[in-house]
Formats: sequence, C-alpha cells, structure tokens
Amino acid sequence: MFTKKVSSRRSNMLYEDKIYGEVEIDEPVILEIINSPDFQRLKGVDQAGYFKPHIKRNKVTRFEHSVGVYILLKKFGAPLEEQIAGLIHDISHSAFSHCIDYVLDEGSEKDHDHQDNIFEDFIKNKTQIPSILNKHGFDVDYIIDDKNFPLKERDLPDLCADRIDYSLRDGRASELIDDDSIKLFLDKLKTEDGKWYFDDFETAKKFAKYFMDMNDKYWTGIHTAVMFRCGGDFLKHGLSKRYITIEDLYKTDNYVLDKLRFYTSKDDELKRLFDRADFKINITNSPSGYDAKLLVKSRAVNPLFREDKEFLRVSDLDKEWVEILKRESNPKEWFLKFDD
Repeated sequence: MFTKKVSSRRSNMLYEDKIYGEVEIDEPVILEIINSPDFQRLKGVDQAGYFKPHIKRNKVTRFEHSVGVYILLKKFGAPLEEQIAGLIHDISHSAFSHCIDYVLDEGSEKDHDHQDNIFEDFIKNKTQIPSILNKHGFDVDYIIDDKNFPLKERDLPDLCADRIDYSLRDGRASELIDDDSIKLFLDKLKTEDGKWYFDDFETAKKFAKYFMDMNDKYWTGIHTAVMFRCGGDFLKHGLSKRYITIEDLYKTDNYVLDKLRFYTSKDDELKRLFDRADFKINITNSPSGYDAKLLVKSRAVNPLFREDKEFLRVSDLDKEWVEILKRESNPKEWFLKFDD
C-alpha cells in the first residue's frame, strides 16, 4: 500500500511492506518505474501462478515481491543501480507466472527460465523502462546485466536478494514462518563483497532448513504440480483455439481468465482442463499409472556464515547437507492421475 506525500523538493511515498514494514521511497527513478503501467501490471500477476489458492496461502503478487527485492537491497546498502535492477527483475513475467514454462514449447519445466530468456527483449521493446532510465541518466544495458549486481542475483545454492525475499514472502503468506523468525533472519543477515551471509552457523542452518521446508511443502508440492500442469494445459488449449493470444499472456491473470471463462460453456475440453486446474476433480500422484507427468523446479540453499572472521557454508559443518543439496537440487517429478 502506498501513501503519497509531497514535499517542497520532490514527491515521496511511504510503502507498507508485509516483510520489512514501512519504507520511505523518494528516489525519482524508483518512483517513476513503480508508477509506470508496465510495473503496475505486476499487481495482477500472482507470485506463484495460482488460478485460485488450494493450499493455505494469502495472495502474493509479483508487484509486492519486486518492491520487496528493491527494499531489501536498499536496506543493505546496495548501489542505486542494483536497487533498480532488483525492482525490475520480474517485469517480464507472464500472467500466472511460471505456468508459462508449461505452455510454450521453449518453456523449461525443470528450470522455469522463460521470463529470464525473454527479459532483455521484453524490457527494451515492450516497456517504458528504457526511456525512464535514460531520462534519469542510467544505462539500460548496465542495469539489466546481472553480472553487475551480485547481491541482487546469484546462482543456487547461494543466497541473493531475489531468493531471500521470495522465500520469506511466500513463507509468511502460507504461514510456514512467523514474524519473529523473519526478524531473526533479517537481523542476522549481513553483506560483504557482494555476498550475503549470516552471523552464525545456527541461523544459517535454520534458514537452510526453512528453505528446504518451503521447497518440499510449497514450491514443489502436488498442488503446485497440478497448477503448473493443468493450468498450463488450460492456457495452451486456449492458445491453440485462438481464444487468447500470446500478447494476452503478458497482461494480468484475471484478464486471461475472463477471456477463457467465456469459452468454457462452448468448449467441453477447455471446461475439463479448467476443472482440473481449479481442483474440481480428484487428482493423485500415481507413478504406476498416470495421465500426465511433469518436472517441477526444485531449490536448495547452502548459506554462508562467518566464524572467526572466516566465511564457511552450512555444508562445511553439517556434512549431511551435502547430500540434501544434491537431492533437493534435482527437479521433482510428478505423475498425475485425473479422476475425470
């Protein structure tokens, strides 16, 4: 939620964030990006991609997460350029987020990287971001190059601002983490030389285990698998029948759903696929006899912590974590049986 204030020098905003609390935003380039229609669209894109939540979960949007990454980077003293990069990092997400990886032929089920693959082209050719950055004296090519911003983005199993924010935000929304634990993690979190680390092993291990729980129960669970496979099939059928267009997918969840719902009374197959995605039928995991199979991206982290001025990882003291990392880093395979 924004509360706008106007001073004699320039506008600013007070933003109430569910993770970081009240934050004042006063950088003109940040304010202009947030107020742009391209960024406002993210208010209508669900973070996880749900047609409607079927696990205990409050709604989280790509807008909230993107502002959250910006706030986290600002809170830990990242340069303004890195804050901008964090703010716009999800602007190329389609409606229903990673469902797109189960719709388009070039989508990757195991990597969930469609939005990354189109990011540069989308930013440069389909948004106002380049003109906003140029107006404020920033180089768009520098801003969109992740190599320049190690706090914002790092490969797994490292921590980065994107990974920290979505894990805390999704956990709070699904009530798998409380505010006291969030505060503990943020209080113990530090940065140095482009790296995120915790003050001590105990907190680093606690965060790693929490992240694993989120991965098992939420990001790779059966409800997510059903949503990806069945939601993807629903959208794919709509595209094949030209009920929706590729361009429609880069609008909002509700825009696409409203267009497709119109045809569910006229197309039995579309209705059947929608009922699956909407959990109106029983769906089980059945490796011995299934109707559809899929891979779901799996994640695990191996956080750094500091001990006696030396940086170590959780796996340096907990040897079991080496095997856990191997297991949890492999995509999870599901075999879905539909009772329809």
